[in-house]
Amino acid sequence: MNCVICKTGQLAEGRTTVTFQRGETTVVIKDVPAQVCDNCGEYYLSEEMSRQVLAMAEAAVSKGAEVEILRWAA
Repeated sequence: MNCVICKTGQLAEGRTTVTFQRGETTVVIKDVPAQVCDNCGEYYLSEEMSRQVLAMAEAAVSKGAEVEILRWAA
């Protein structure tokens, strides 16, 4: 499948870093499984992976973290 952003890159299984910011909270989640473009580096998360990553970010926001850096653990 071609990348939606650069239109030329091919997507392949890989790992990426996902960053969220809400108000004063920044959450960084490393090594998240994703489809990654071999040309521009854009990543695409599955629906289930998106749900899990958003839940991790929401947990950090709800506990009042200012900066939270997590590593994906399956």
